Amino acid sequence: MSQLIIGIAGGTASGKTTLAKILKTVFHDQVAMLRHDFYYYDKSHFAVPEQQINFDHPDSFETKLLIQHLKKLSKGQDIKRPVYSYKTNERLEELRRVKATSIIIIEGILILHYPKLRELLDLKIYIDTDADIRLLRRINRDIKKRDRSFDSVREQYMATVKPMHEKYVEPTKYLADIIIPHGGLNDIANELIIEKIKSHL
Repeated sequence: MSQLIIGIAGGTASGKTTLAKILKTVFHDQVAMLRHDFYYYDKSHFAVPEQQINFDHPDSFETKLLIQHLKKLSKGQDIKRPVYSYKTNERLEELRRVKATSIIIIEGILILHYPKLRELLDLKIYIDTDADIRLLRRINRDIKKRDRSFDSVREQYMATVKPMHEKYVEPTKYLADIIIPHGGLNDIANELIIEKIKSHL
């Protein structure tokens, strides 16, 4: 199998999932999609009250398990990934099967932060979107899809999301092979990436 592992990084609500969905639409069943968010530790893992958990810190993810899963997929082996609830901050008991395919996409704010994870990526993409736009998107998403209040989204953004972005996420931009301004709305960049993937396959 001629395989390509693509990492899509960038700040919260930058357009990572939008680009991943565009690639899924183009390449259909050739694509297996993983999100770093699936690998959040259960809230019981943390030694602080739930309200104090820093979900934007690199230690909040079970990245070792993600790396194990990517290695299995790269060998043509299917995996069963975790299922995480954003509403309760818990890992659910169910696992979801992911089939090994010729294109594996992993997206998340911090996937370029970990050297051992970076080593597995054939193509590293960073989505670079203005902070104000990202904040507005996050407010809209978290209120509509994650049952959060405006105040809770604002407080979390100021307490952890913004400082962790500046400390851990933004510096990984320069580790990417491709930096895309304006997220998944950059049609020219999207076309170039699609052609790159086609040429590889």
